Amino acid sequence: MHKLLLVDDEQIEREGLQAILQKGFPSCEFKQARNGAQAIELAGQWLPDLVLMDIRMPGIGGLEAIERIAAFHPVAKFIMVTAYDTFDYARQAIKLGVKDYLLKPSKASEITATVGKVILEIEREKRERELREYEEDTLRKVMPLVESDVVTQLLFDHVHDVHLHDMLALLGGEVSREAFVMLVTLQLGMAPEPYYSTLKARVKHSGGGWVGAKSGRQIPIVVFRELGKSYRAQASSLVQLLLSAQQRDNGGDLFIGIGNCYGSLEEIRLSYQEALLATAGSGLPSKHRFYIDLESRGELAGGYQDPQTEKRFVESIRLGQWDAVRQTVTELIDMHDQNGASLSQSGQWVLERLWIISRVALEMGVEVEKPLFSFQVQHYRQLRAETESVMDKMIDAIIKHQNRLQPDTIGRMKQYIYENSQHDLTLEGIAKRFGLSPFYLSKMFKEQVGVNYIDYLTECRIDKAKALLLDPELSFKEITFDIGYNDPNYFSKVFKKLCGVSPTEYRRTALGIKG
Repeated sequence: MHKLLLVDDEQIEREGLQAILQKGFPSCEFKQARNGAQAIELAGQWLPDLVLMDIRMPGIGGLEAIERIAAFHPVAKFIMVTAYDTFDYARQAIKLGVKDYLLKPSKASEITATVGKVILEIEREKRERELREYEEDTLRKVMPLVESDVVTQLLFDHVHDVHLHDMLALLGGEVSREAFVMLVTLQLGMAPEPYYSTLKARVKHSGGGWVGAKSGRQIPIVVFRELGKSYRAQASSLVQLLLSAQQRDNGGDLFIGIGNCYGSLEEIRLSYQEALLATAGSGLPSKHRFYIDLESRGELAGGYQDPQTEKRFVESIRLGQWDAVRQTVTELIDMHDQNGASLSQSGQWVLERLWIISRVALEMGVEVEKPLFSFQVQHYRQLRAETESVMDKMIDAIIKHQNRLQPDTIGRMKQYIYENSQHDLTLEGIAKRFGLSPFYLSKMFKEQVGVNYIDYLTECRIDKAKALLLDPELSFKEITFDIGYNDPNYFSKVFKKLCGVSPTEYRRTALGIKG
């Protein structure tokens, strides 16, 4: 039902016009105003869709009334009603956005046709506005999910070039931006879900980062460098923001590891590994630690000169290369023994390696016992034996967790993705459904299927799009929404990258359409 406001200083003109329009548009609602001032007041209260405005009225004239109404109600349409068919009036009316005009007197058919044309435009714009609002609302809902997926893929090097730049564009990011990673580890006794929501709200409010999927008790954050502020000062400010949220709203305890800053998101994976290493041995008096401080104090890798040794150690744990993990720790002990390092210092360094195993286990969604020695070791032989015992327990817990997965888990996952590909599927949501860590799911899916989950999801959507394109009655916008995308341009770009032709070209070829 459309609302029409009829403005004229002659009542007989208003009544006659309403009688004609009620007959032609019985579902419309009508109100009348006898002058420009009353029209402005009534429009402010009622917000009409269409105003038929007489131009020459005492007091506030029609053109001034149109200008003032359009200022607070910009979607309103106007038709000028006048006995003066002059160029000057028409020129002013066009500037004000008047859609058409009626000359007094006009035939009933001319009035109905003119108003009908504007009503069709109102309906078209309303549909477009509703669709735009729906798309924006859908995008608002999906953005946090896109954000956590992008972070997970960036940190684990699983990004496909079809998606990276477009997903970053949705989030307002660029590959070339400087960034670093902060890894928040929630200690036992702290409820993960409430704090995760609080943390996401705080980071969003700060406007400087993206929050990844929560895995166990670990939450990664990609933080973008802030102009005019040092990396250390920016990280420290965010640390205080997150700690204050934890203390006021959630209780419990947490520790934050902070990786180095890198020049682009293509290197952000390195910062994540550093943040992970910085959380090892987090029983420190402070609640955060910079990886760069470990480097400057020579604490990395228990005295190793090459920081890359640490990062390779993390990768070995993540990939389940347990022989390499054991060998790295054993070589560390042997090096300390041969160099005459103190037993207490060596034991501390070894414990930090074991902490790293426990942190990566958390990343996989596996809770392991806190790595501690059961007694005070007296010599290196005892250190080796105690280290092997603690390490064996943690590795055994990880392997048992992985073995508990049903053999057909990936098959069921693929089936679930295919059947639900039209929905806003995310790595975090799929992981929760199958009881897995998002990071571990991503790794396992890529290992067994050969592509990561987002690539497989895209293949499913494009396969369905190919079938829908064979129906000439379906528009590209309808197909876009039917297969699970929110932007026809993005759908077209992905389709062309995967298929080598645009959706239009594919449809023409498939249906044998020429030209």
